[in-house]
Amino acid sequence: MPLHPQAQAFLESVAAANPPGWDELGPVEGRQVFSQFTQLFGNGPSLDRVMDVALADGVAARVYHPDTSKTLPVVMYFHGGGWVLGSVATHDSLCRRLCQLSGCAVVSVDYRLAPEHPFPAALDDCFAASVHIANQGSEWNLDGDRIAVCGDSAGGNLAAAVALKARDERALNLDSQWLLYPVIEPRFDSSSYRAFQDGFGLTRHIMRWFWDQYAQDASNLGDPYAVPSAAKDLRGLPYTHILTAEYDVLRDEAEAFASQLKEAGVSVSCQRFEGALHGFIHFAEAFDDGHKALADIAQAIRQRFGLG
Repeated sequence: MPLHPQAQAFLESVAAANPPGWDELGPVEGRQVFSQFTQLFGNGPSLDRVMDVALADGVAARVYHPDTSKTLPVVMYFHGGGWVLGSVATHDSLCRRLCQLSGCAVVSVDYRLAPEHPFPAALDDCFAASVHIANQGSEWNLDGDRIAVCGDSAGGNLAAAVALKARDERALNLDSQWLLYPVIEPRFDSSSYRAFQDGFGLTRHIMRWFWDQYAQDASNLGDPYAVPSAAKDLRGLPYTHILTAEYDVLRDEAEAFASQLKEAGVSVSCQRFEGALHGFIHFAEAFDDGHKALADIAQAIRQRFGLG
């Protein structure tokens, strides 16, 4: 379908501003600029508890709890930003909404960023945080036996990698993984990459740059913990929901990964939001469909955990 009118208006405003690319800004200045997009992030709801904590190996995280009188299932959340940008602060509103709508606690991980900390630093942090919550989450009324992983964009990549590592190391049992327009592999020749390589927000050039910052050594591109589609065996992974945006360079690789998982016998659902751009859930104040998509995800998580 055609671009949603809100997506078209967003792209026109970006074109008029003609901002420098993330690669031109560099990681430090880019993070500062990204953190200032507060009008796009919106304001999240107040919750019973929101607190910053230190988990295993010194990993920082923010815990969101909608009702501390109950021990609740947990959604481990890994933010997007190309492994270079973003923080628990930039995704605070999204995590607050997810917590309120799902009825679950949410633990947002402030993992180390590239290029200062290349692969596998971010994965190590996300995995250590997930294992910590599984083993010691009861301290904050978190049910370590009922955990899902979720992430947007590069965070979706990390969620998929955590699920693979959890299966391989039998370190924790995950209920499910929720991948929001995830980065899956560094191939830049898919139909969606060719169609939307420029002028649709996330570009092919910037995705190449993000991968360069994260992987750095080409040998890492064969590692399934960096490139989930490179895994030789996808059997035994938890229920997976993959959400894609129609006008997104990452669309085809995410949908292909859904097919890979299905072929491996994994229970999978895959939903494409027509007319949408990459990042439309995180930038939900600009896109009504961003609110709808997160509400749908939250309701599905609520049902999986039997929260009504």
